[in-house]
Amino acid sequence: MASPCIDICRYDEATGWCLGCGMTRKDKKHWKKAKEQRPEIRAVLPGRLAALAASGEATGEAAKKKKRKD
Repeated sequence: MASPCIDICRYDEATGWCLGCGMTRKDKKHWKKAKEQRPEIRAVLPGRLAALAASGEATGEAAKKKKRKD
């Protein structure tokens, strides 16, 4: 199973979810070491990314661009 990581690795402060793929730092460690957990990790990512997007965060490839603070 291919990693959902898209090499953005910027994290939401409130949730700890990566804005690029939705994984937490802990998820990323488990992805590498505990292959049996991969389906569980992958299953929660779309919901996390949707929740981040609903809160106004740029997600996926759009997260590459840093938010400007006014």
